[in-house]
Amino acid sequence: MSKQYLTQERLDELKAELDELKNKKRNEVAQRLKTAKEYGDLSENSEYVEAREEQAAVEGRIFELEELLKEAVTIKTGEGGDTVGVGSVVSVRKGDKELTYTIVGSYEAKPEEGRISDESPLGKAFLGHKQGEKVTVSTPGGAAEYEIVKVG
Repeated sequence: MSKQYLTQERLDELKAELDELKNKKRNEVAQRLKTAKEYGDLSENSEYVEAREEQAAVEGRIFELEELLKEAVTIKTGEGGDTVGVGSVVSVRKGDKELTYTIVGSYEAKPEEGRISDESPLGKAFLGHKQGEKVTVSTPGGAAEYEIVKVG
């Protein structure tokens, strides 16, 4: 896994989710398994099968979060300097439209809210560029040109 860029807020949310899974959900599932085992024959015990499936899902998510947090790099948005990087808020002009994007890590991308991933075609294209530069982005509909108006 490569570096995962996260805001402090998102990092705190993921740590809270991990804590909830490890300290509460894991115990709830273990209790469900124990109760289901008491019903007898495990081969025809749907409660046991469901509890095992939930246990696998919980353990899988715990593993995923632990791996993610090992690679997490905290970013601050809006403090990008004069060059577009992860955490930058960038205003661009495409034709007569002006758009504003925040460059974030893939776990925080919400394009509909203007939060684009550093790994997306648009995010990758803006990285490393400065105010006043023109950037061409390949899109399914052909090349699109953006002018970087402001980097913050």
